[in-house]
Amino acid sequence: MIRLIQSGLMFGNLVHISSPALVERYNRALQHLAGKTTALTDFHIDISGYSPEIGDELGDPLYLNPNGVNRQFILLTPEQKRAPLLNVKFSTSRAILREFIEANEAQLFALTATDAVAGELVNSVFKLRSPADLFTLRKIEIEADTVGGTLKNAGKLAAMIERFKTEDDAWFDDVLIAEMIGIARQTGDITRNPVHLSHKAHEQRNFWTAHFGGLYLFPDVQHPAMICAGDKPEGEMPVKYVFDLSERNRIAKFLDFNKLAEPIVRARGMDAAAVLRQKMDFIVIDTIADTGLELSGLDRGDMRRLARMHADRLPEEYHGLAQLARWAENGGDWPRIAAEDPAYFYGLRAADTPDRDLVNMLLAELAPLDARQLFICHKELFYRLYTTWPEAKRAFVADFLAREYQVDKAGARAALFGHEPDMSGEASPAVDAALIERVGPWGAVRRR
Repeated sequence: MIRLIQSGLMFGNLVHISSPALVERYNRALQHLAGKTTALTDFHIDISGYSPEIGDELGDPLYLNPNGVNRQFILLTPEQKRAPLLNVKFSTSRAILREFIEANEAQLFALTATDAVAGELVNSVFKLRSPADLFTLRKIEIEADTVGGTLKNAGKLAAMIERFKTEDDAWFDDVLIAEMIGIARQTGDITRNPVHLSHKAHEQRNFWTAHFGGLYLFPDVQHPAMICAGDKPEGEMPVKYVFDLSERNRIAKFLDFNKLAEPIVRARGMDAAAVLRQKMDFIVIDTIADTGLELSGLDRGDMRRLARMHADRLPEEYHGLAQLARWAENGGDWPRIAAEDPAYFYGLRAADTPDRDLVNMLLAELAPLDARQLFICHKELFYRLYTTWPEAKRAFVADFLAREYQVDKAGARAALFGHEPDMSGEASPAVDAALIERVGPWGAVRRR
């Protein structure tokens, strides 16, 4: 993991905390939320205020996320909005936190100038006992205040001001006036500078969770389903269809029926052949990583040579993608690749829907040899698998991501997963749309 950290591929964009004032505010917030403090005077925090160094110190990677359900947060600066979220338990959490920070950025800037803002993503469940409980997590609300209770006191002061203005004898109420003055010393003049945070309730519709071995929940599509990265849960679920990752044909039908995915070779504005060739390169590296060959500084010609040398070892994923790449480059007969074919999901990307990040995350798990997509779309799984790879593959992937992805993250994401119109003026090879509609993206999703 050291290589990933040094390359900025792990713990990148964390906020560095070293100021004694910020450390002191963090400790007060941590004591307020979790009843703990840190002895560290220099550490890094993510968007939620979680610090991997403090997690190691406390021996608790969930010290701000008890039971992995109601994530707590500590905001020391609005700049945390640019940081990643570590130890992700729900795919929606970072987006909710970022939206909250951006919606209240001016207020948070003022509040964090003198205190830390502490809060929680609140839902109706404190502990998950079964996967069925996940379907009750439909609404996420944010509760937040400074450790000193500035917002609570501001609300109290506002009520006192209203009482002072409307009650006939309030002008003569010395106790009320004294209380107002005392609270105003903490909140400032709320009549000129109102202190308020927008607390929008967030609908959590379709999402991924790390709980129960990893689950993709799609209750809010036309044909709802739950897809399990681990074993299927026992008992009845709130959705009719429950798949595990081995049920490739059923997952393919689910994606097709709900129009959640599209073939890469049909994506507008995308150099499909180049993307497919890069996927093939990653498969070549995975195949030969244990041979002791030097894998640094390889170009496309080297990759072709290595593929020829080890053709008998290349898996079915490679050969299926080669068919797609040849079609994308030269046209010809439309490749017919069955959903059971190991290459099938490597040839898909999410369609342009509100759930495209979630679908790309699922596709990354179904196509784990594509290290780039895995890193971009499912970092938790990437880091877990990275520890199992041979050293040569680790070095190649880390170097590739640092060289090709880190320099232009937004551009890489747009090129791979964006949905911009094709401005090249060149026509893609003709495809029989009726055939695709009738038999699926590759002509092989069985209709059982």
